[in-house]
Amino acid sequence: HDMPARESLAIPPPTPPPPPPPPPAHAAGGGGAPPMTSPRQSTFKNALAGVPVPSKLLEGVHVIKVSTNGRMKRAFLTLSEDKFTIYITSNKVKTSDVPFMGFAIVKPMLRKVKSIGTSSSASAADEDDHDSDRNRAIDIGAIDRVQRGQNTLRFEQARKAATSHGGSASSTMKSPRRYVGSKVPFGGSGGGGDAKILPTLDASRSFSIIFRGERTLDLMTTEEDDRNDLLDALDLIIEGYKSAKVRVGNDVLLLRYIWLDVDKDKSNTIDVDELSKVLNRINLYKTKQELVKSYNTFCKSIRLVSRSARRGGLTFEQCVSFLHKIKRDTWQVKPVNQIWMGLFGEFMNNGKTRTRVSAKSFLEKFLRGKQKERDATMEDVQELFQRLNRMEIANVASTVEDRPGSAHTHICKERFEAYLQSTENDAFDPRKERHDPLSMTKPLSEYWISSSHNTYLTGDQLTSTSTAEMYMHVLYRGCRCVEIDIWNGIGPDGTPIPIVKHGHTMTSEIPFSDIIKAIKVFLNFNPNCYPLILSLENHCNIPLQEQMADLLNVILGHRLYIPEEQSLFDALPSPKDLRGMVLLKGRRPVASAEEDQPDYEVPDENNSLFSEQTTATNMAPSASKIAPALSRLTLFHGCAFKDWHESQRMPDYYMHSFVESKVGNLCKSAEKRREWTRYNQAHMSRIYPSGTRFDSSNYNPIPAWSTGSQLVALNFQTSETPPLRINDGRFRENGNCGYVLKPSVLMTDGADAAAPPRVRLSVRVLTGSCLPKPKGQRRGECIDPYVRVELFDASETPGISQSHQTNPVPSNGFFPIWNQTKEDAFSFFVENGDVAVLQLTVWDRDIGKSDDFIASASIPISCLRQGYRSIRLFDSNNTQSGAFDFASLLIEVKMKRVADEI
Repeated sequence: HDMPARESLAIPPPTPPPPPPPPPAHAAGGGGAPPMTSPRQSTFKNALAGVPVPSKLLEGVHVIKVSTNGRMKRAFLTLSEDKFTIYITSNKVKTSDVPFMGFAIVKPMLRKVKSIGTSSSASAADEDDHDSDRNRAIDIGAIDRVQRGQNTLRFEQARKAATSHGGSASSTMKSPRRYVGSKVPFGGSGGGGDAKILPTLDASRSFSIIFRGERTLDLMTTEEDDRNDLLDALDLIIEGYKSAKVRVGNDVLLLRYIWLDVDKDKSNTIDVDELSKVLNRINLYKTKQELVKSYNTFCKSIRLVSRSARRGGLTFEQCVSFLHKIKRDTWQVKPVNQIWMGLFGEFMNNGKTRTRVSAKSFLEKFLRGKQKERDATMEDVQELFQRLNRMEIANVASTVEDRPGSAHTHICKERFEAYLQSTENDAFDPRKERHDPLSMTKPLSEYWISSSHNTYLTGDQLTSTSTAEMYMHVLYRGCRCVEIDIWNGIGPDGTPIPIVKHGHTMTSEIPFSDIIKAIKVFLNFNPNCYPLILSLENHCNIPLQEQMADLLNVILGHRLYIPEEQSLFDALPSPKDLRGMVLLKGRRPVASAEEDQPDYEVPDENNSLFSEQTTATNMAPSASKIAPALSRLTLFHGCAFKDWHESQRMPDYYMHSFVESKVGNLCKSAEKRREWTRYNQAHMSRIYPSGTRFDSSNYNPIPAWSTGSQLVALNFQTSETPPLRINDGRFRENGNCGYVLKPSVLMTDGADAAAPPRVRLSVRVLTGSCLPKPKGQRRGECIDPYVRVELFDASETPGISQSHQTNPVPSNGFFPIWNQTKEDAFSFFVENGDVAVLQLTVWDRDIGKSDDFIASASIPISCLRQGYRSIRLFDSNNTQSGAFDFASLLIEVKMKRVADEI
C-alpha cells in the first residue's frame, strides 16, 4: 500500500481537425429543398487517438474480476481502438471482425455487450448477480477515478472468503462457463467450470475502476508488471478525455456517450428505428409518425432523397445536426432566442435579421450590463470568442458566413447558446470555486471543515454493512473529518484486535487496520491534501488501545501528526502547516478529575433503543483509562460542556461535541449564540446527528455553521437528501479541498461584528439541457422534469427553508422549457447571506408513486452570480460522470439588498 505518488501525467495535444470529408456515398439524390450545410466531420471522436497505451491493452489483458460476495472469475480487459470504451469480457475480443466507432468484437458477443456505465435500475450488486457471465463495457466518460489497491467492499469480501478457506496461499474460483479458446493463466483449459487455483489476492496487482459516483469494477492483473502500465494508460486517457470535452458542445458529448448502445447493428449509422431509441435515451418523446416526418424532411435537406439513401441512416455528425435542428425549430419560444433579441436586438445595423453579435456588444450589453461582470475586458471577450468559435457543436443550416479573421470579433446564436450552458457561465462564481492557497494559513478553528458521521456504514445505523470503502468514498467527495468507532474484537486467527462497528447494533464489523490502510492509500495518491481528522470513539481496553497506537504509527508513518506537549498551549496549527497529515481527535491526559468526562456521542433522552443499555460512562473510557501510547498521538481532546465561561478558559486543543438537538438550545438567546460563536473562534465544536436517525437521515447543517462550528458531521451514506447536498455546495467552494474559511463576521467579537445585509433574491427557471433518467438509467419512459428551488438559511423562524417548484414538462428531458415570466419568478428573502445556500433539484414527476430524483446543485449565496446563468447539475453522489456530465439548467438570477427597496 505504501506507494510513492506518481508524477504528473503528460497529456498529448488534441488531434488536429481533419479536412471536411466528401459527401457519403449514399447521399446522392436529386431535387427537393435547398440543402443544409453539410455537417463537418466530428474531431472529438478521434480526440484520444494520440494517447499512448500499451498494445496489450488493445489486444486484451488477462485479469481476475472480483464480483459480489468476493467471488473471482477470469476475464479480459480490453480498450477499444478509439479509446473511449473499456470492455471486460469472458472471451478475448478481436479488433478486426465487426468495426464500430473504431472498434470491433466477435459477432456472437455483440448482443451481450452491455454498458454498465449507464445501467438500468438494477443495483450494482443485483446486476452482478444476474449478469455474472455477461460481457460489459464502461465508457471513459462514466469513470470518476482509477484506484490502486484493495479498498472496496468486494475486495474485503474476497479477503474474508480466502480466510474462510483456511487462509492458504491460494483461493478457489470457478472458471466462467463461456471461457474458451485462449490460453488460461495458472494452468487448465478453462472449459467445463472446473475449479482453478489462483494466487492469494495481491494488493500490488489489484485496482478498482470507480464509475457513476459509487459503482466499482474490481480487478487484479495476473502479471505483476501489468497493473501500473495499464493504470498509467487509463489515467492518461481519462485526463485526455477531460481536456478534450471542454471544446465540444453538450449535444455532441451526449450522442457520443450513448452511440454504442443505440447503434445495435454497428453500421456507424442510425436509421429511423434506431433514432427512436436515441430519442428515448435522451428523454425526448415523439410519436412514430412525427419522427418519420421529421426524419424524412431532414434527409431531404441534406440530399438523402432516395428511399435507399434514407434507409442507410444518418452518420454521427448528421444525427447531431438532426437533434439540434429539433431544438432550433423551437427557438420562437425558446428562452435563448428571447435573450438574444432582448439583449442585442432582432435586426442588425444593415436591417437584416440578427445572426451574430460583436465582441463590443457582448461585453457592454451582456457581460457588464446583464451579468454584472464589471471587471470583464475586451481581451477577455476576444479570447472567449476564439474558444467558442473553435468548439465542436452541431453544424446546422445558418446564414452566418465564415469570415477570415472574425473568430475573435463575432459569434453566432448557436455559440452564444453554447456559452450560456457552459461552465464559464456557471452561477457558482469561478473565483470562489477555485482553490485559494493564500486563505489556508489561519488556525484550524477559523474554518468550516467537511465532516462525516459513522463513516464506516453503507446504510442505516442498525443493520448495514461496515466497510473501509466508505472512507475512500467520502474522502474523494471532499470530506476531511471522518469518524471511527473502535471496539474490542477478535481476529480471524482468534487473537484480540480492535474492530470497527456501530456498537449495540447488528451492523457488520471490520478490522481497524483496514480503515487506516485505506486512509494511507488515499494519502499516497493525494499527498498534498489538507489535514485529515480522525474522530476516534474509543471503546477498547488498554492492550487494544496500545495496538491501535502501533497500527497508526506503523501504517501512517510520517503522515501521522504527533503534537509536541508545549505546542498544545499555542494557537491551533493551520491547514497549510498540516498538509498531507492525519490528526487525531480523542482523549488526552487531563489535569483534574473534573475534566475527566468524555464528549463522545451521548444518546438522546428519547432514544429508547440505547437509553437502557448505554450511558455516557460505558460508551467510552475516561481519560484515566486511555493508553499513554495512544493519548500522546492525539491533538484534539474531547471534553464535556458545562458553561461557556469555563470552556473559554480551556486550552485551544480542548473541544466539545454536541448532538444536533443541542444546537437550538444553545442558541435560544442572542447572548448564548454570541458566547458559542466566540468560543468557536479559537476552539473546535463538532455536531453529530441524533441517535434516533436510524435511517441515517440528516439534519440541516446551516444553523450550526452560523455559530462558527467547524465539524458539522453528516451521514454521507444517505446521498439523496437536501442536507448532504447543502454540504456539497458549501464545500464546492475553495476547490472542494474540504476547508472553507469562515466569514469575518464569525471571527469578530460583539458589536464590531456587522451582520450581513439582508437580500431579496429572485430566480427564474428558463430551460434545461440533456437531463438524464433517474440514476442515469438506459431504459424507461421519457422523464417529465420539474425543478424545485429552495433556500436554506439560518432563520430564527421554525421553517428553515423557502421552497418553490415549476410545473413538469411532459416527456422532454433533452431541452425542457419552463420559461418563467418575470411575474412568475421565485422570490426569496435571504437573512444571512454568509451561510445561506440556494438549492435547485430536478425531479421526474410520476403518477401514482413518489417522484424520482434526477440531479441537483447547491450554491452558497455568497458564491452566487447574477444574470442569465448555467447550473451544472450533480448526481446523488456529487459527481458529474456519465450521463450527468452534460446535464444543466439555465436560470435568471437577480439580487437586491432589502434596504435598497425602501
